Amino acid sequence: MTSCFNFGAFSKSIPHLPGIYKYIDVEGNIIYVGKARDLKKRISSYFNKTLPSIRIEKMVSKIADIEIIVTKSEIEALILENNLIKSLKPKYNILFRDDKSYPYLKISLHEYPRLHIVRLKPIVDSKKLEGQYFGPFPDSYGARETIKILQKIFRLRTCEDSVFLHRSRPCLLGQIGKCSAPCTRNISFEDYDKNIKEASLFLNGKATAVLSDLKQKMQIASDSMNFELAATLRDQITALKSVLHKQAMEHIGVKDTDIISVVRESGKTCINVVMIRNGRHIGDKNFLIEVGEEEGIDSLLESFVTQYYSVRALPDVIVSSHRFSTLDNIDLISCQQSKKVSLSFKPRGLKSSWLGQSIENSKIFLAKHIDSQYLRKFRIKNLLYELGICVETYEQLYIECFDISHYSGESTNASCVVFNKCEMQPSRYKLYNIENIIPGDDYAAMGQVLYRRFSKFENRDMPNLVLIDGGPGQVEIAKKIFIQLGLDIKLIAGISKGEGRKVGLETLHFADKRPAISLGANSPALMLIAYIRDEAHRFAIEGVRNRVAKLRNMSLIMNVDGIGKKKSQALLKHFGSLQDISCATIEEIMSVDGISRSLAEKIYDFVRS
Repeated sequence: MTSCFNFGAFSKSIPHLPGIYKYIDVEGNIIYVGKARDLKKRISSYFNKTLPSIRIEKMVSKIADIEIIVTKSEIEALILENNLIKSLKPKYNILFRDDKSYPYLKISLHEYPRLHIVRLKPIVDSKKLEGQYFGPFPDSYGARETIKILQKIFRLRTCEDSVFLHRSRPCLLGQIGKCSAPCTRNISFEDYDKNIKEASLFLNGKATAVLSDLKQKMQIASDSMNFELAATLRDQITALKSVLHKQAMEHIGVKDTDIISVVRESGKTCINVVMIRNGRHIGDKNFLIEVGEEEGIDSLLESFVTQYYSVRALPDVIVSSHRFSTLDNIDLISCQQSKKVSLSFKPRGLKSSWLGQSIENSKIFLAKHIDSQYLRKFRIKNLLYELGICVETYEQLYIECFDISHYSGESTNASCVVFNKCEMQPSRYKLYNIENIIPGDDYAAMGQVLYRRFSKFENRDMPNLVLIDGGPGQVEIAKKIFIQLGLDIKLIAGISKGEGRKVGLETLHFADKRPAISLGANSPALMLIAYIRDEAHRFAIEGVRNRVAKLRNMSLIMNVDGIGKKKSQALLKHFGSLQDISCATIEEIMSVDGISRSLAEKIYDFVRS
């Protein structure tokens, strides 16, 4: 395949300098972003007679224009490339477009520090690193499980500051012995501080030192006949021993290591990353990458690790199942982070065992994904048949589902979730704040969100199915909005819950003259629709909870004399939450527009009172 782009004329203007390049198709879409040490040499390589893969040939054939941005260094080009890939999501940048950061555990800088989960990018968010951070963890589940362990052993508080500052008696966690209840001063600052220090040692991989210290304290308490304290320490020791026994992959003295394995099957590739921190296996994460067999694993790995570590701290050691195509980008990232990393492609002993486990995890994940994809396509096939939807391939089925949620009539939100390419597309989800309606009027809320969503749509961009969580009333509202906008009402379907809200008893309602149908509990089509509906419901509730929490933070900060709605909004927009405001200095609070030094001092005192 040849490109329609006149590269010969364009090549004269390309400099021999570092930077990034963007390939653009005839419709103006950016289809690829790359970086280069030498832009002229790199871009020219794409227009040679022989290209390394069919995928690259297809990409080059679609190039209609090229844009370049010159940078001061190759490191700057690497960072810019990563940011553009995540923001633009070009079609042919197939690797690791997920912009979610890993969760960390944070111990805050308060008199009675709080333990909680945060998501941050250590390389990018360095200004927000007040406090102690531990991780990263592969997912929120791993972080939550670690918090449960720490609660059981060290009884640290996890509650929001707004709750902590206004309690008059211990919460449920305090009553069942999983929190030392510092909110009611059931524990002295000195004793709580000791628990914090021991928890930090545990999270830094020094669990044996903590265990030895607890045993010594228990012996002292026993000798002084303080049997109540001795019993508490005994329970802590028992819990800690249990954790150490379960942690089969704990090895003292092992450097921070990432194990990366690649398994390919049926045109799909799984990259598994196992994380070893402070000698402890804290979990793993799988990344599914759909590329053809012609894409070499070595170049695939090079691209993956480049994007992966551009926004994450490098470990001391990277163990990989395959060699990278080049080490240039890893060297650049090492230079950027001032961190030397050791690479191992043929590990022995313990690292070899870890790599074997990672490969097995990749195989299991890939097999499960392939099986679930077949099941999903079976359900899609039934849905297309039941509802008479016409698409050429299963991947083309495009569904948008809407749901309304509110908090006692207030803080009404509408969610829009997207099902496309045989799976949910979280990056395309949207939340709408519903305003200027009578509280609790779900019909008005549904009408508002549908109008806002589809008033700028063109018919060629419309979903194959617009799914409404609701019965005939909501469907009638949707029908009026579609008629007003000149859209096809055949696309609308409402799903109402059956008796007892049991899955399988739902009824589908249509905006045209089709009669309502009940697919039945055994219908594969209903399973798919219910799955999409439930995801819209979950996303809507999550939005309401976040909105209510934000409003509560606003109302709390408005208790400061001189702070109104506008300034409270500015503060929360700048810092993100009341928790982050409480960690800020007076100078940082003053950086918000409209906040003077005297007002910043009032805020500083208030959030720490």
